[in-house]
Amino acid sequence: MMDTKASTRVHLVISGRVQGVWYRASAQREAQGLGLSGWVRNRADGGVEMVAEGSKAALEALLEWCRNGPPMAYVEAVQVRWEDPLHESQDFQVRH
Repeated sequence: MMDTKASTRVHLVISGRVQGVWYRASAQREAQGLGLSGWVRNRADGGVEMVAEGSKAALEALLEWCRNGPPMAYVEAVQVRWEDPLHESQDFQVRH
Protein backbone atom coordinates (compact mmCIF):
# COMPACT_ATOMS: atom_id res chain seq x y z
CA MET A 1 0.00 0.00 0.00
CA MET A 2 1.44 3.35 -1.03
CA ASP A 3 1.74 6.24 1.39
CA THR A 4 -0.14 8.96 -0.50
CA LYS A 5 1.48 11.63 1.66
CA ALA A 6 5.05 10.84 0.64
CA SER A 7 7.31 12.62 3.03
CA THR A 8 10.40 12.62 0.86
CA ARG A 9 12.01 11.50 -2.40
CA VAL A 10 15.35 9.96 -3.23
CA HIS A 11 17.11 9.92 -6.61
CA LEU A 12 19.70 7.15 -6.94
CA VAL A 13 22.29 6.24 -9.55
CA ILE A 14 23.72 2.76 -9.02
CA SER A 15 26.91 1.71 -10.77
CA GLY A 16 28.68 -1.63 -11.09
CA ARG A 17 27.42 -4.88 -12.61
CA VAL A 18 23.76 -3.91 -12.33
CA GLN A 19 22.36 -4.60 -15.80
CA GLY A 20 21.41 -8.08 -16.95
CA VAL A 21 21.25 -9.35 -13.35
CA TRP A 22 17.54 -8.67 -12.60
CA TYR A 23 18.40 -5.47 -10.70
CA ARG A 24 15.40 -3.48 -11.97
CA ALA A 25 12.80 -6.21 -11.39
CA SER A 26 14.24 -6.94 -7.94
CA ALA A 27 14.28 -3.23 -7.08
CA GLN A 28 10.66 -2.93 -8.18
CA ARG A 29 9.64 -5.84 -5.90
CA GLU A 30 11.61 -4.35 -3.00
CA ALA A 31 10.12 -0.86 -3.47
CA GLN A 32 6.58 -2.21 -3.80
CA GLY A 33 7.05 -4.26 -0.64
CA LEU A 34 8.11 -1.09 1.18
CA GLY A 35 5.05 0.81 -0.09
CA LEU A 36 7.06 3.21 -2.26
CA SER A 37 6.16 4.86 -5.55
CA GLY A 38 8.54 5.83 -8.35
CA TRP A 39 10.51 4.15 -11.11
CA VAL A 40 13.74 2.38 -12.03
CA ARG A 41 15.49 2.19 -15.43
CA ASN A 42 18.76 1.23 -17.07
CA ARG A 43 21.15 4.00 -18.06
CA ALA A 44 23.18 4.14 -21.28
CA ASP A 45 26.39 4.16 -19.17
CA GLY A 46 25.65 0.68 -17.77
CA GLY A 47 24.24 1.92 -14.48
CA VAL A 48 20.72 1.92 -13.07
CA GLU A 49 18.76 5.06 -12.14
CA MET A 50 15.96 5.05 -9.60
CA VAL A 51 13.56 7.59 -8.12
CA ALA A 52 11.44 6.62 -5.14
CA GLU A 53 9.01 8.46 -2.87
CA GLY A 54 7.59 7.53 0.48
CA SER A 55 8.46 7.57 4.14
CA LYS A 56 12.05 8.30 5.13
CA ALA A 57 12.30 4.92 6.89
CA ALA A 58 11.12 3.01 3.81
CA LEU A 59 13.49 4.97 1.56
CA GLU A 60 16.40 4.24 3.91
CA ALA A 61 15.51 0.53 3.74
CA LEU A 62 15.45 0.69 -0.08
CA LEU A 63 18.79 2.50 -0.12
CA GLU A 64 20.30 -0.21 2.06
CA TRP A 65 18.98 -2.86 -0.33
CA CYS A 66 20.37 -0.94 -3.33
CA ARG A 67 23.90 -1.08 -1.89
CA ASN A 68 23.85 -4.88 -2.48
CA GLY A 69 21.08 -5.49 -4.98
CA PRO A 70 20.04 -8.96 -6.14
CA PRO A 71 22.40 -11.96 -5.81
CA MET A 72 23.99 -11.67 -9.30
CA ALA A 73 24.69 -7.92 -9.00
CA TYR A 74 27.95 -6.27 -7.98
CA VAL A 75 27.31 -2.72 -6.77
CA GLU A 76 30.35 -0.43 -6.90
CA ALA A 77 28.67 2.82 -5.88
CA VAL A 78 25.30 4.42 -5.13
CA GLN A 79 24.93 8.16 -5.69
CA VAL A 80 22.18 9.54 -3.45
CA ARG A 81 20.29 12.81 -3.81
CA TRP A 82 17.41 13.62 -1.43
CA GLU A 83 14.68 15.76 -2.97
CA ASP A 84 11.22 17.12 -2.25
CA PRO A 85 8.46 14.70 -3.32
CA LEU A 86 6.67 15.41 -6.62
CA HIS A 87 3.90 12.80 -6.25
CA GLU A 88 4.32 11.79 -9.92
CA SER A 89 3.05 8.23 -9.63
CA GLN A 90 0.94 5.96 -7.47
CA ASP A 91 3.02 2.81 -7.99
CA PHE A 92 6.58 1.71 -8.71
CA GLN A 93 7.41 0.96 -12.35
CA VAL A 94 10.26 -0.44 -14.40
CA ARG A 95 10.90 2.01 -17.24
CA HIS A 96 12.40 0.92 -20.55
